[in-house]
Amino acid sequence: MLYVVTGPPAAGKSSWITAHATQGDIVIDLDRIALALAGPNAKPWDHDELLLKVAHRARFAAIDEAVQHRDKTDVYLIHTMPSAKALARYKRLDARVVVVDPGRDVVMQRVKDMRQPGMEQVAARWYAKRRHTGATTGAQASRRW
Repeated sequence: MLYVVTGPPAAGKSSWITAHATQGDIVIDLDRIALALAGPNAKPWDHDELLLKVAHRARFAAIDEAVQHRDKTDVYLIHTMPSAKALARYKRLDARVVVVDPGRDVVMQRVKDMRQPGMEQVAARWYAKRRHTGATTGAQASRRW
């Protein structure tokens, strides 16, 4: 099964996966990939443009390979803001889309406390996109499942 876990930055997507994935499952998380590719003492969630470019390429390759094995193991993919094209692909793959959203106030405080400058804009864009498309979040707190 393919699980596409979406939600704003600092919503708890990685925590949701940690609570649901089991040994042998495949987890594709850009933050984890970037950290694995970064040099010693790299800070989580604070990567330069070049590192992120390489990490994105690795992520795309991992997705392409992992979805071929979703009948043998669960694949968890974090995709903060999937485009309509990406959502259509996930639908063709019979993915389960999980939205993790503890609420705008919680997210904005977490982003302020734990993430690099500029992530507030990403979170605001996530909420604006949800509001603009009329999408319902089926919101759930990131720590109560």
